[in-house]
Parts: sequence; C-alpha cells; structure tokens
Amino acid sequence: MLFMPLSMLRVVTHTRYRTTVGSQEVSLPIADLTEDLALALLITVDMGVSFMDTAGRELADILRPLQPDIVVTIAAMGIPVVHEVSRHLGIDHYGVLHKTPKIHLADAESEPVRSITTATEQVLMFDSARIDTIRGKRVALVDDVVSTGASTGASLRLLRRLGAEVVAIGALVTEAAIWKSALGDDAALVHALGEIPVFRKNSDGTYREDWEG
Repeated sequence: MLFMPLSMLRVVTHTRYRTTVGSQEVSLPIADLTEDLALALLITVDMGVSFMDTAGRELADILRPLQPDIVVTIAAMGIPVVHEVSRHLGIDHYGVLHKTPKIHLADAESEPVRSITTATEQVLMFDSARIDTIRGKRVALVDDVVSTGASTGASLRLLRRLGAEVVAIGALVTEAAIWKSALGDDAALVHALGEIPVFRKNSDGTYREDWEG
C-alpha cells in the first residue's frame, strides 16, 4: 500500500459517506489516497464540541466496566477523544503518545510506527517524566480511528514495555478489517462506536465500499 501525508490527500468534497458514530449520524468526506484507494475522513478537531462530548460519553460507558486507571491516546487526532473519555470516566489526567519532537520529550521512551496517512516512518514518544502514571496501571488506549493497526500496535508495544496493563482499545470507528490480522489476539481488546469501509474507485469515478481493505 502507498503511504502519503494526510495533507496530500485529495478530498472529493462532492462525495461523502454517511454513517453513525454511536448515537450520532455523520457525513464524512471521501479522500483519494491512491488511484485505486480512498478513505472516509473523520477529523476529530473539526467535529465540534457537542459531537465529541457525546462520543466521549458513549465510549466511556463502554470502557467503564473494564475499570481503567488512566486513558492514553496518540497525538494529535486522538487528543479530543482522550479528553472527553477521561472526563466522562471521572479521571482527571491522561497520557499522550506524541509523534512530534518537543523540548520535554528529549529523553522520551519511543517506538517506531508508520501509519496509512504518513509518507515516512515516525516515532511514538512518551514523556519519561510521566512513566509512573502508567506503570502497573490499567490503561485504556483510545484513538479516533483504528485503521491498519500499525499505530495501535506500536502504541501497545510501547505501553507494555513501560509496564502498563492495556485493558482496552477504544475508537470512534474502525476502518475495514486489516487491523484485525495486524493486531492478532489484541484485536479482541478493540471497542468502537462505529465502523467504516475503505473505498475502491470504479472506472466511472464512483466509489465502492471495501470492508476487507
């Protein structure tokens, strides 16, 4: 599969995909990733406060029986998710796995990752000063979308190496089905409010749903 930055995706604004995320109906723009493959984009920072409030509450309701001590996400699209899920769980702090180097991450623990919308290999980083917030703790890993499983798998490896017990993976939606084989037994940890396919382009320029990916 060809990888490219999200900023280079060609968004087909007149073609949208309607689906549900928990109790909420959404209309997502479709973006061309390659000549054959397209994705429906759920951009959390564009979804609005009320949408994220409801989605966070509904995902928190699913995760609550698993009794997480802390919720962790992947920057940047996962930050609205982890904020709302943590708030509705009554947990006053959360963890972030960063992809962009910051001054406080100079000695961070790291794990390489390559995602579907990234042209080159990146590195997930967790602030070494905050390791005690996850070591020995029950952790729920949340994100906007579980797609290929690459970012999720890298996150699991890093969190477990730092001593976390990952009890759940929460997402607003899952995309197609590649993530199931990529995550193996960990796929059973995934809980999502909805699911979306990837899309294949027909010869006439229209799109067809591909639930396998």
